[in-house]
Amino acid sequence: QLDLLWTRKQNVMYNLFDWPTQKHSKLIILAIANTMDLPERIMMNRVASRLVCPSSFEILLQTCLVYFQVAALSGDARRCLDICRRATEICEFASQKRTPEIVQMAHVTEAIDEMFSSPYINAIRNASLHEQIFLKAILAEFRRAGVEEATVQQVYQQHVALCRIEGMQSPTVSEILAICSRLGACRLLLVESSNKYLHMRVRLNISQDDVMYALKDE
Repeated sequence: QLDLLWTRKQNVMYNLFDWPTQKHSKLIILAIANTMDLPERIMMNRVASRLVCPSSFEILLQTCLVYFQVAALSGDARRCLDICRRATEICEFASQKRTPEIVQMAHVTEAIDEMFSSPYINAIRNASLHEQIFLKAILAEFRRAGVEEATVQQVYQQHVALCRIEGMQSPTVSEILAICSRLGACRLLLVESSNKYLHMRVRLNISQDDVMYALKDE
């Protein structure tokens, strides 16, 4: 957070950004600030001269688009950075075959599709309606309880509530146990090995982000 490194003589920022300019240096420093005109507004020339600032509106807009697009699929900032990294790799690979170019939204979209494509996601998309509702019920229960583990009974209660909202008939207890068993068999769920039935504990075997992505059009 570049704003917090400001001092009256600006020695801290100068030394920080001077390191990458040293001969044979392999250091790259990325800094962020809440204001786009920070170099012009508060930095001495000797500090500002050592910065390469992506301050153009087009670059800022593309950065925002990446975050908005990823935020619709995931709440994890690290996932956003992973996607940006992969988009850069895709762009670099494409540039080897033709004229070099900068990262475009097309590269980001390709990275997103690649990152969120897996046999598990395809299995969710091909699951039955009540199997998908069961997965939604798991997410709802995790959010309610604040932990990523629940009993089948707790998930069943969420499942019934979702069915009521959709005006659908709820499955029976035996049907919900069969649904849980099938999802466990294809490794979408980790199901406790027990004869406790409704009191068995279940966890997702994939990330919540992947489940939400797979069900986003459902």
